[in-house]
Amino acid sequence: MTELIEVPDAEGDWEPATELHPSGRNPARQASMFQSATWPLSTLALLSVDLEAVARRLKLTLESSWDGHGRMRAAFFVLDGTDFVVTHHEGDAPGTHVWTRKGGPVDPAARAGSLLAALGVGPEAVSYSVWGVGTNLRHIPAAWGRGKGKPRRSYQDLWANFRRSPELFVGRVNFRTVVAFLNGYDIASDKALLNGFREWLAAKLGYGWNLVYWVLAEKLIFPDGRPEEPWSPETEQHAVAGLIGLIDEYFDNLAGNAEECPKAV
Repeated sequence: MTELIEVPDAEGDWEPATELHPSGRNPARQASMFQSATWPLSTLALLSVDLEAVARRLKLTLESSWDGHGRMRAAFFVLDGTDFVVTHHEGDAPGTHVWTRKGGPVDPAARAGSLLAALGVGPEAVSYSVWGVGTNLRHIPAAWGRGKGKPRRSYQDLWANFRRSPELFVGRVNFRTVVAFLNGYDIASDKALLNGFREWLAAKLGYGWNLVYWVLAEKLIFPDGRPEEPWSPETEQHAVAGLIGLIDEYFDNLAGNAEECPKAV
């Protein structure tokens, strides 16, 4: 970001965002930093606009605080049904970092669109965004990572925690819930967790390259044939332990054969 975009002043009939009027014109309603301290936040965008200009436009009161990255100013507010936070850390390059509360049905681009409309600026004000339009995400703004934040949880750590206490992840532990969790996590991690596992199982069996991994695993866990359903608690426990053991064996195999990755035939 090299140049800040001008933000128009507030409309003449907009009341301060801290004041609640039944017929209020200001689209933003502010919440205090104290009220919103427990919000789980996710990054949304970096705007090439000054934080003071954002506060002036929406008639927000900027609050001062600090975190592990230094002193900062921020404002928490609700706009068009979305919880927003705008921040700027002392010493950072000019610009406004935008965060939203995690969850909710509205997609990131739509959330940002409502904010841009309220600010009276266009999409050219977006320097970086999580949805990637016009964004080179290889160059994340410093305030999003800053090199000192909480380390990202590795796939190895995730697996170690899951295999030790699967009930913390799936609630009722059985073969289906464990498979469902692994499938969801594998998709979320862009296939990083179980990449090659299905092919490894097929190679171990000597057949079944066209089968999904949990069916292949069942054939190895129950060599005498899959038990009839419903499974007893003991059978479920045996199946879960067997699947976890196979995944452990696969990871051990990868560790010992870093250059090898089974391919489908």
